[in-house]
This record gives sequence, structure tokens and C-alpha cells, in this order.
Amino acid sequence: MSDSLPFDPIAEARRQWTERWGEAPGPSMSAVTSIMRVQQILLARLNGVLKPFGLTFPRYEALMLLYFSRRGSLPLGKMGVRLQVHRTSVTNIIDQLERSGLVTREPHPTDRRTTLAEITEAGRETARKATEALNEFAFGMRPLPDEDLERLSSILERVRASEGDFTDMRSSDYRNSS
Repeated sequence: MSDSLPFDPIAEARRQWTERWGEAPGPSMSAVTSIMRVQQILLARLNGVLKPFGLTFPRYEALMLLYFSRRGSLPLGKMGVRLQVHRTSVTNIIDQLERSGLVTREPHPTDRRTTLAEITEAGRETARKATEALNEFAFGMRPLPDEDLERLSSILERVRASEGDFTDMRSSDYRNSS
């Protein structure tokens, strides 16, 4: 959105909210609304960086999941769990990556019911270049210093953990399960 408002709409929403429902829900309402707006901003920024590579952020995440996997391939169902999206979303993402030549579908060697998504060499190269661009762009978070980013990640991690989003697995345990 290019037209800036002359006021902060979330602050105004909070003012209106607390006027009608009291102070108690104000902090949570404005925090959630801010998170949702920032998510929109970041997605637009990241998609802008990824567009020259023919990627969107969801496609980039799927590609990187394959890039980091030990064999360069994963079952579609496992990808859905790790990306925390519905299996139809994974199917659509893999369809698009396959059309771009970045991923292929392969039958599972021991389970005929399972299809694997496998990253291609073009996919590895695209993942590497896209990651360099995102790293250079600081994943769209450039206005914040590292200590704020660490604090923000820690706060949001508590919300995710409260929903059972993950168990307390160490990175080495995660790598061994790929």
C-alpha cells in the first residue's frame, strides 16, 4: 500500500476498542493486529525479493526444506507437517516448483502410497541465489537491530509453544529425523 495514513490505524483501533470494552483487551487486540499487519508487510517485501527467482515465500520455504534435507527429497506429507500447512497447499506448491523445473516428484522406494518431492540441481542453484538475496535484504527486517530480533523471536516462540507448535527438540535431533 503506497498511501500513508495521517494516523496509526492500529492505535486508533485500540483507542476505540478500549473505549467500548475497557483497557484489559487493548494490549492483546493491538498486538495481534500489529502482528497481522507486519506479516502482510514482510510477505510483500520477501515476495518482491524472490520474484526475480520465480518464487514466492511459500515456494521458497518448501524449496529450502528440500535443500536442507539429507537426501534432497521428502515425502509430501512430511513437508506439510514441517511447513505447517494443509496437504493441498503442499501439492500446489510442489506443482508450481515442478513446473519451474526446481523440483521433481519421485515414487518412494519402499512405500508405493508415498510420493517424494526431490530438489533438482536447478532448484539447488535457485535456492542458493534466492537465499543470498534474502540474507542481503536481512529478510526484510533491516530496521530492527539484532537484539530486538532475538527478543521478538523469543516472544513469538512462547506463543507458538503454547499451541504445541513444536516440542523442545535440539537442532541435531531435527537433522537426524530428516
